[in-house]
Amino acid sequence: MAKGKKKSTGKKKKKGTKKNKLGVKNSLVNNINARKKKGKSRSKKHSKVSRKAYKKMQKGWK
Repeated sequence: MAKGKKKSTGKKKKKGTKKNKLGVKNSLVNNINARKKKGKSRSKKHSKVSRKAYKKMQKGWK
C-alpha cells in the first residue's frame, strides 16, 4: 500500500438530505432558485406550478 492512502472498507456515510440533478435538496423553492442561478428559469407564462399552488406555498414562507 502506498504511503498516506487508506484502504476503503466499502461503506459510505450518508450525508443529510438527498440531492437532485441540480445539486440541491429536493424542494420546489430550491429547484426554482437553482434553475434561476443556472439561467434556465421559466417565465410565469410557461410555469409548471399553478398560481393556486404557488400562493399556498408562499403562505408557508416566513
